[in-house]
Amino acid sequence: MRPAPTDTEAWNAYLAEGNARQARKRVSADVILRDLAGRILTVNPTYKEGWDLPGGMAEANEPPDQAAVRELREELGLEITIHRLLVVDWVAPHGPWDDQIAFIFDASTLPPARAERVRPHDDELSEAVFLPAAEVADRLRVRQRYRLNAAVRAIADGGTRYLRGGVEAW
Repeated sequence: MRPAPTDTEAWNAYLAEGNARQARKRVSADVILRDLAGRILTVNPTYKEGWDLPGGMAEANEPPDQAAVRELREELGLEITIHRLLVVDWVAPHGPWDDQIAFIFDASTLPPARAERVRPHDDELSEAVFLPAAEVADRLRVRQRYRLNAAVRAIADGGTRYLRGGVEAW
């Protein structure tokens, strides 16, 4: 039986039980960060194969946009501002992983002096380079390539894309 919300202790226990039974989602938060030539920052992680957009996994109870800001600070020494949401992609369970929600945010453009100084700041990345969108797409795994392409379209038309497994849902 559901307790009355006026019984604070019982109500909090009831909510905690429900929270413990509900699904937990992994959340990734990447950014599109460009230089003045319109090239997109791309990073080469040391802990997995292939290249990636800058960003990473959100920590427990961390908002996705703040996770992206934190990851760029930790991995690249960059203080960025998120300007808007470009893509949300629901990723089905794969390999040992449960499903995931992947976000891509627009972090706009770095001035030339800052773009020239972008370098990895920890051992999670071996390289960070600005590349044309087509070259970035060639370096990404298929799932990420779909997200990148949707993000580029969203930047061009001012919209936001919702994907399911990399495919635009609507």
